[in-house]
Amino acid sequence: MNGKELTLGHTIPASSAFYRVRHFLSTPVNWVFLGVAGILAFLSLYPTTFLIYGSFTDSPLGVPGQFTFQNYVRAYSDPSAYPLVLNSFIFGIGSAGLSVVLASALAWITIRTNAPYRRLFELTAIVPNILPPILISISWVMLLNPNNGLINVTLVKLFGLEKGPFNIYSIPGLIFVEGLILTPLAFLIISAALKGMDPSLEESAKTLGSSEFGVARRITFPLMRPAILAAATLNFVRAIESFDTPAIIALPARIEVFTTKIWREALGSFPTNHNLAAAYGIGILLIALLFVYLYRRFTSQVESFSTVTGKAFKPHQIDLGPWKYLASTSALILLIMMVLLPIMVLMLISFLPYYHVPTWETWQNVTVKHFKTVFENERVYKAFGNSLFLALGGATVCMLLAALTSYLTVRTKIAGRGFLEGLVFIPWAFPGTALALGLLWAYVNFPIPIYATIWIIMIAYVTRFIPYGLRAVSSTIIQIHKELEEASVVCGAGFFATFRRVLIPLMRPGVIAGWIILVTIFMREFSASIFLYSPGSEPLGPLIYFFYLDGWYGPMAALGLIISIICIILIAIAQRFSRWESK
Repeated sequence: MNGKELTLGHTIPASSAFYRVRHFLSTPVNWVFLGVAGILAFLSLYPTTFLIYGSFTDSPLGVPGQFTFQNYVRAYSDPSAYPLVLNSFIFGIGSAGLSVVLASALAWITIRTNAPYRRLFELTAIVPNILPPILISISWVMLLNPNNGLINVTLVKLFGLEKGPFNIYSIPGLIFVEGLILTPLAFLIISAALKGMDPSLEESAKTLGSSEFGVARRITFPLMRPAILAAATLNFVRAIESFDTPAIIALPARIEVFTTKIWREALGSFPTNHNLAAAYGIGILLIALLFVYLYRRFTSQVESFSTVTGKAFKPHQIDLGPWKYLASTSALILLIMMVLLPIMVLMLISFLPYYHVPTWETWQNVTVKHFKTVFENERVYKAFGNSLFLALGGATVCMLLAALTSYLTVRTKIAGRGFLEGLVFIPWAFPGTALALGLLWAYVNFPIPIYATIWIIMIAYVTRFIPYGLRAVSSTIIQIHKELEEASVVCGAGFFATFRRVLIPLMRPGVIAGWIILVTIFMREFSASIFLYSPGSEPLGPLIYFFYLDGWYGPMAALGLIISIICIILIAIAQRFSRWESK
């Protein structure tokens, strides 16, 4: 129309907003963008809005109320709030600090030294996907319980002590266990930075006469500082929002942190006070958002410290001489604490008729009755079916959304693609307890009956873990050359045909590997589902916790081992697909 558009009898320039909107909507990929943006916005912003609403209303869950600040006044003017905040920061800083120290030492031994069997110690990178964190916490309670912990009782017998030297029900015990759980995540970040460091700077320092210690102090660790800070910041967030370890250690010890306080107000007291719990939820969410922002700043600084060039190189390796055996022993001790001891404790409890310190006569009473109890228990079958449905369905939805989001943010030039990244960023910082509270407020009066059903747990899983799927897909789609899509378009295929016939087959290894990792996470998730489940929709995570509370240690350990074996098989399959992807 010669640069004009006719609308309701008026002439509008082609450069007007109306023309731009119509042109935007004429492209199929833009419709996909709007759909994905709408879904992500609903998943992330809807519960956030209602969590804020719940913290500012004076009526119970599901009842219309009036605006008030009293929930925040009551939450943060209470004298008990100061120990709560202090305990939370001590717990977060201590756990993050311990995990970074252990991960740095382990990464240095496995990547930069000639310690024997160092490749074996890299197995710590897959520990989080093998044992549910709640089972690791339970295992260490069985080992370091001050009354009947296996290690304490053994030391008392060996050295004639009056009481066991260790008490897991303390802030140091809380930090120790959470630090072990978080070490693999820090190891992944720090080891990746060590592997990608050009050794030329270190070799130059050695040429100028610097010792190995001097090279590490002046060159290696300064270059590693952004990665170490990123790992510490991320693990602080993961610790302060964790409910697995506090549920097992902090609650019995009456050590209050944010997540235990939210539990007590929302579920552990009568009458419950979801308004006050929401106020605490907003507090932990703001802390998490702040430190995730710092994490993103530190990871962006990693790029400015990068020393990788197009020239091939191998990381600088240090000859430890006779000290190499001490280095391997240190790494082995860490691997034993993180993997072998928890698994051995679970195996011991699952095969003993009752929980006790084993003697030589114990092995004559080994039994498989706990496994029979698990396989014959209808509640276990129901929980396993619920977790399987949540894992398969949730992982599929997650990977579909992740694939579309990755394509839109990586492949297109749509102006609002940064908005999608922000929407994915919000759930990544959302603590499971705070997200669960937001979902409770959001869906209690929702027109579709989602509240108190398995679907609200499904929504929580997809919302919280979609960033994990996005990471798996993005690393794959970056490797696919754009000319393949262009060839498909030249041949007359539209967006949907190109995405289905070209991109999805090429992305399949990364999509399947990410899907399997999400399945393992969903099978063992605990912190959100404990707030959202109803009697007919109980998953495996809460069931393990209730078995433990009821003193069903044998069936609990047997069920935990079964879940771990399933996760090991799934992770092996995921690694195989990852190898196919690299070929």
